[in-house]
Amino acid sequence: MMDIVQKDTTYAEINLSALQHNIKILKQHAPQSKVVAIIKANAYGHGMLKLAEQLQISQQVHALGVARLGEALQLREAGIRLPIILLEGFFNNSDLPLLAEHQLQTVIHSQDQLQGLLNSDLTEKLTIWLKLDTGMHRLGFHPSEFNRTLEILKNTKKIQQPVNFITHFNSADELDNPITTPQIQLFKTQTANQPGLCSLANSAGVLAWPEAHADMIRPGIAMYGVSPFPDKSSNELQLKPVMTLKSHLIAVRQHSVGESVGYGASWTAQENTILGVIAVGYGDGYPRMAPAGTPILVNGRIVPIVGRVSMDMITVDLGINSNDRVGDDVVLWGEGLPVELVAKHIGTVAYELVTKLTVRVPLSYCE
Repeated sequence: MMDIVQKDTTYAEINLSALQHNIKILKQHAPQSKVVAIIKANAYGHGMLKLAEQLQISQQVHALGVARLGEALQLREAGIRLPIILLEGFFNNSDLPLLAEHQLQTVIHSQDQLQGLLNSDLTEKLTIWLKLDTGMHRLGFHPSEFNRTLEILKNTKKIQQPVNFITHFNSADELDNPITTPQIQLFKTQTANQPGLCSLANSAGVLAWPEAHADMIRPGIAMYGVSPFPDKSSNELQLKPVMTLKSHLIAVRQHSVGESVGYGASWTAQENTILGVIAVGYGDGYPRMAPAGTPILVNGRIVPIVGRVSMDMITVDLGINSNDRVGDDVVLWGEGLPVELVAKHIGTVAYELVTKLTVRVPLSYCE
């Protein structure tokens, strides 16, 4: 059953059945791997606590991945018992007791974190993931220091043995980029004959690089029904959008040739038409930089944005033969209008669109 939202609001409908479907598709690609569901950044804007609860009930995933300790503590306070991995590790040594208290697993990616762990007075052993830098060059131990670091960790009583291993791809979504294959090979060479769990594959890795599946896959954007590839649609990948951003028309008005609309008079009608005004804007998280021509779905058909996106409103060209009425529903992205298509028109990525919705946009969950 859908949560109730007011008709006069813009809201994001979150389809939990689509979430379950997408996880099933991803598991079909990697049937021998366990799933770490990435729910950082408020589950990519989909509502971290609600989705974590759903994932725990459905028993579809083995663990959850977050970026920050605060996210992990919110999950524990909400009663989430699944294993939780801090993908960026801990930022302060003083946080280590909280990791132990709440049974949080942590990535170790730097000498500072390593020394903080070794110098701690922890009495409970932590489960850790040693990060290898295979080419992202952002976080992780360089291959030249990896083996020495591993030996240090093998000989400390501060952690659960064996050590687990993790890396991150920088170009797995670019299928013709030659960098991913040597990243996989380097990781396998460095971790060969080690007993710990291994995790390499993000969404693109799951869908396109089967040799990277290993013990644990870490789907993020694909789990939410969005293609991680620039040239493949979510439909091609059999993924369903979990988020559909909806609003409605608050005005329908005749517009004459030669008249402009919106701030800066940046768009002028080339012919007589009918304009529609939609109750959404950058105050809701819809990008102000969206140019004229960005697609919006009104009554099942694509219409273009005209003029500038303002704080609370967007104007669209409904066409001279329009029969649309005030109150009619509008889809900004999601079911019927893939968010990656909208992102391409705007010149950004779908990740940014779904994660930047503001608190003014309520989330409405449906099965």
